[in-house]
Amino acid sequence: MRIGHGYDVHRFAEDRKLILGGVEINYELGLLGHSDADVLTHAVMDAILGACALGDIGLHFPDTDPAYKGASSIELLRRVRRLMEEQGYMLSNLDVTVLCERPKLRSYIDSMRACLSEALETDMGRISIKATTEEGLGFTGEGLGIAVHAVCLLDERR
Repeated sequence: MRIGHGYDVHRFAEDRKLILGGVEINYELGLLGHSDADVLTHAVMDAILGACALGDIGLHFPDTDPAYKGASSIELLRRVRRLMEEQGYMLSNLDVTVLCERPKLRSYIDSMRACLSEALETDMGRISIKATTEEGLGFTGEGLGIAVHAVCLLDERR
C-alpha cells in the first residue's frame, strides 16, 4: 500500500469558468491558472503522484509549457492514472476536502465524484469529496480563492 497527500490552492479571477473535479460550477468567478485551474483535480493528481513517488504536477505538466495552456485537468488526471498503473498500483480510495466560503458545493459533489471515478476508471464508492468553510478566516475564508486537500491510498495491482 502507498499513501499520498496533495494540496493545491488557486485565487479567484474574473472572466474564467469555475471548474472543480471536472465539473463546471455556476459562479461569477473562476480560478486563476495556466490550465483550466481545476484546483480539486490538481490536488488529486498530486496525491496520486506523491503516493507513487513521481514528484508533482509541476514536474509532469509545467505551467511554462504552452501545451498545457487551458488544458483540461481531467485529461491530465487520466495521464496520471496511466502513470500510476505503469508503477503497478491501483486506487483503493480517495478522500478530498475543499475549503471555500463560496460557492456552496453540495449540489455538485456527486457529479464531481462521477467525473473523477470515470477518469480514474474506478468505482464512485472509492471517492469521497467534502466541502467546508473556514469560518471567515484566512484567504479562503475571505473569499479570495479555494484550497483543496486530497489523500489517496493505492494498492498493488493484482
